Amino acid sequence: MERDPVPRGVYIHVPFCAARCGYCDFNTYVPSDPSQPGAYVQAALREIELARRELGAGRVSTVFFGGGTPTLLGAGPLLALIDAVAAAFGFEDGVEVTTEANPESVSPGLLSALRRGGFTRISLGMQSARAHVLRTLDRVHTPGRAVAAAREAREAGFPHVSLDLIYGTPGETDADWRASLEAAIDAQVDHISAYALTVERGTALGRAVASGAIAAPNDGDQARRYALADELLGRHGYEWYELSSWALRPQAQCRHNLGYWRSYDWWGIGPGAHSHVAGVRWWNVALPATYARQLGEGRLPVAGRETLGAEQLALEAVMLGLRERRGVALTALSEAGRRAAEIEVARGRTVIAAGRVALTRRGRLFADAVVRALTV
Repeated sequence: MERDPVPRGVYIHVPFCAARCGYCDFNTYVPSDPSQPGAYVQAALREIELARRELGAGRVSTVFFGGGTPTLLGAGPLLALIDAVAAAFGFEDGVEVTTEANPESVSPGLLSALRRGGFTRISLGMQSARAHVLRTLDRVHTPGRAVAAAREAREAGFPHVSLDLIYGTPGETDADWRASLEAAIDAQVDHISAYALTVERGTALGRAVASGAIAAPNDGDQARRYALADELLGRHGYEWYELSSWALRPQAQCRHNLGYWRSYDWWGIGPGAHSHVAGVRWWNVALPATYARQLGEGRLPVAGRETLGAEQLALEAVMLGLRERRGVALTALSEAGRRAAEIEVARGRTVIAAGRVALTRRGRLFADAVVRALTV
């Protein structure tokens, strides 16, 4: 399997939100007790200590706070967690430190404190510039708040600011989607992500779609909107580097997320967080109270683990590698896979150059099918 030198990342899952969005199936909770976030932070600090004992020495190149809404914790707890990771492992020069945030959860003061404390990147959940789309998604911020928050992050000195969008929401039109893209571009951020809405079972949106109260997303609409995003973003200097991500320059790419696609090593801190180190994958218990209790007993809160065999590693190398603009080496494919790659070239879904196969824009619309074809 082709493999780059393996950097080390740390993912920190903050499982709290002020309100739960109707489409979200992440491991998140609205705190029922004001003491819960503080208990979580103390437990996460203990997990960082145990992670250092398990992993041993080795500097960290990326840290990513996801959720949930990490910025609900406030600057002090977030910086305490960063300091703990730095003390446990040390940081590589030029370490990337990212936090996700909802636009209504940040202020100029918070952003300035995070930047002074070492955060280099923020990813703001904009989702849409249209009020009716935000209502369908149960988002609580106003249409203009995400752009204002991006401006505040730039003024606070963040080198890299990303806006995250969702397309294909029931009731969204092509004009709505274009307006959202244009608003994100006008915000002058250096990174934009765009994700197709997926309706998950067990969510409020999933129940509404199942009952017929809301129409399911339309595959044709989503394909058309992806193509529009790629065209419009490309026209304004954003280059796609991963299926759902565009950056103005290579330095703006999210290195932590690239670590996932390249099967680098990372330790996931927090309830429900997943980890991957040296071909072993494991995941934490989901409930914050169980997570805190097990760490309080001095043991890692692992719910399950698996060791990846050579065949699975090879399969994932192709499946994940095709998400990137650079694609995968032909040598990573079986003989049948290489023949399939040539067939996909004829279909206009892949290109082959310099010994690598990569997706075209058309191929990105059929990425799952191409992956299945190339992993025979």
